[in-house]
Amino acid sequence: FSLPFASLGPSTCRFDAMFATKSCAMTMHVDRNFCQKDRRVPLASQTIDWKKKLAKGAASLAVAGVLLATPWDADATVNLLKPDEVALYQEKLQGNQTKLYPDEQETIRIFNDATTSVVFITNLSSRRDYFTLDMTEVPQGSGSGFVWDQQGHVVTNFHVVKGASDLRVTLGSQSTYPARVVGFDEDKDIAVVEIKAKPEETLRAIPLGSSDKLLVGQTVYAIGNPFGLDHTLTRGVISGLQREIVSGNTGRPIRGIIQTDASINPGNSGGPLLDSNGNLIGMNTAILSPSGSSAGVGFAIPVDTINTTVNQLLKYGRIVRPQLGIAIAPDQTVRRVGKRGVLVLQVPPGSPAAAAGLQPTRRNSYGEIVFGDIITQVEGQRVEGMNDLYRVLDDCKVGQQINLKVFRDGEGEVTVPITLGAYVRQFD
Repeated sequence: FSLPFASLGPSTCRFDAMFATKSCAMTMHVDRNFCQKDRRVPLASQTIDWKKKLAKGAASLAVAGVLLATPWDADATVNLLKPDEVALYQEKLQGNQTKLYPDEQETIRIFNDATTSVVFITNLSSRRDYFTLDMTEVPQGSGSGFVWDQQGHVVTNFHVVKGASDLRVTLGSQSTYPARVVGFDEDKDIAVVEIKAKPEETLRAIPLGSSDKLLVGQTVYAIGNPFGLDHTLTRGVISGLQREIVSGNTGRPIRGIIQTDASINPGNSGGPLLDSNGNLIGMNTAILSPSGSSAGVGFAIPVDTINTTVNQLLKYGRIVRPQLGIAIAPDQTVRRVGKRGVLVLQVPPGSPAAAAGLQPTRRNSYGEIVFGDIITQVEGQRVEGMNDLYRVLDDCKVGQQINLKVFRDGEGEVTVPITLGAYVRQFD
């Protein structure tokens, strides 16, 4: 075929190309004697670089000729490509139209490896029909979890399984099994459930990382089942470390919390938070949002806390914590009388507090309320409210003797030595 090559400038050129399918042989005839506008000006006086222009034109027309020739020969086309273009061209021939960047490939690898360990948990409760009086199981909530070991133990949030009369766990293979609660720590919002999987079912425990050396800015991945959507991945960074949130179950503080901007929504609770190696560094547990949906402020319980709690639950089936053995008043009660500290309301007989001589709140012979001891310091650490008290006790051990500084009515500040007892919380 013959084409006018207008891009060459004011000159008129005719470019004849004859193509063969296999060899792509070309025959070119170019009229380069005169200019179009001024026949007196020889072509050699023009500033156009003819060799480069013609080389580009020849290459373009050669590709066009190969593609338009019948039958089309892929080998001839490959011969015209640059070496770095050959691999991409061959991928397209094989039907792979998407070229993934290395970070995308790594994200896909992490997701594919982790989804086999992530489960979907359904919380069912029994309710009686008002008219027929029949008992029926109604979904009370749902959440996520992850396989802890090959014995069928699954870790999730306590609030996911709280109040359940029946639990169902759906694995990555879409197999569903009934589950029972092995134990829980409602203060830390951690629970362990167990399933009896079929022998042919392969349970893959999620690989554990460490939360001790995390840094703000690290890339993290959250996997879960938000709004019941199966295995959803979100990506973000660690926004903050050593945060403190209040347990929605008991009101006690949970320390060392990881803050992330990875999207966490209802249904993500109990799902894993992974680092860029695919290792578990936390468990998604709460969000800070006025709407109830993700606002870019999510919180995860660190894996070191999870590891300690789960191992204790698997070994003993319960959580043992140090305690004073007292009932305390809300912080607002103490502040109303212009004091700071923790007010002792009751001291049960036989408790560590009773043995140490702590005074409860009581009424005198005239019916007037007499405040009990107000704890202001524990082991030299200032206590202004119940969260401060819980925080200090978390660092103590059962059987340890500590010194309390209390404000006692009529006596002022008094130092009281006390030996901590054991608080046992077992699932029932």
